[in-house]
Amino acid sequence: METFTPEELKKKFNTPWIAPYEKIITMADGDLVEIVEYHPCVSGSHWLVHQYKNSSKLILNAYRDGNKQVFLTKVGKEDLDFKASINAAGIEEVAIEGDNVKIVHGGLAGAGVGAGMCRGMAIGVKEVQLFNEGGGSKLGKAAVISPKMEKIVVGIDDTDTKDQGATWTTAHNIGIELKKEGFEYIDHVIVQLFPHNPFKTQNCVSIALTFAVLPDEKDKLINRIQELLKRDTLSDKTSIAILEGLTIPQKLRDYSIKTKTGMVEVEEAESLAKELNIPLMAITGDQGKIGALAAIGLYNDLEEAVKVYY
Repeated sequence: METFTPEELKKKFNTPWIAPYEKIITMADGDLVEIVEYHPCVSGSHWLVHQYKNSSKLILNAYRDGNKQVFLTKVGKEDLDFKASINAAGIEEVAIEGDNVKIVHGGLAGAGVGAGMCRGMAIGVKEVQLFNEGGGSKLGKAAVISPKMEKIVVGIDDTDTKDQGATWTTAHNIGIELKKEGFEYIDHVIVQLFPHNPFKTQNCVSIALTFAVLPDEKDKLINRIQELLKRDTLSDKTSIAILEGLTIPQKLRDYSIKTKTGMVEVEEAESLAKELNIPLMAITGDQGKIGALAAIGLYNDLEEAVKVYY
């Protein structure tokens, strides 16, 4: 086994048959780990996600969004039974070691090159323990070490008025500003709410922004979002909700569906948030609490999030 930093790996393997990953992020919550990887090839990533789901017992869910591939895994170790074309690549081990997460990848041929050498050159990687290089017809295997981060999902609603503004763009621009400040802005999800709500501006949607943060940056992120919303909102009804971790309580999801199919009062949102220990805060007013809470309950189900119930 050899250990390399990304820069050391780039110097050692400066070849045309290695395509470095762009970035890797690992978020932990108890015995769960979510891995977000930005693959060098957009739709080529789909093959890898398919192979990983077939091969890895540690993977609970996996999907591709553009060149972003996401794996929700459990902590543990499971030997991989490699078979060319069928089970060509996967995750053998997921471990939380202090402030780091270690993911052991393995793969045959080109998938083995991706296991360590391509991943090891990504932003966000601390070091790679290279067991086998892979390539040709060989098995590749490596442990990728990255910082242990946490997931924060921020629900936002009611930043516009009948005359001007758009909540989805205001939220996204805040995410971009935070990205420039060094935070990991991962995703932006539009959640369709009840279309016949008499209080709506027009399309009646709320927004969920997803971030990965180091544990000691959580408060800074949340405080900064509040500052930026106070600066940018046009409404006196703006609110946010904060979901931490990698799971969504079933009661929260049920509530989100309810806000898509009928009217909900602010008091119901406040009561549920209190029961589930979810911070629900008025920035300029309470009305936005309904949609802000709904957004975080469906941020990981894009098809349901956008569905319209007439």
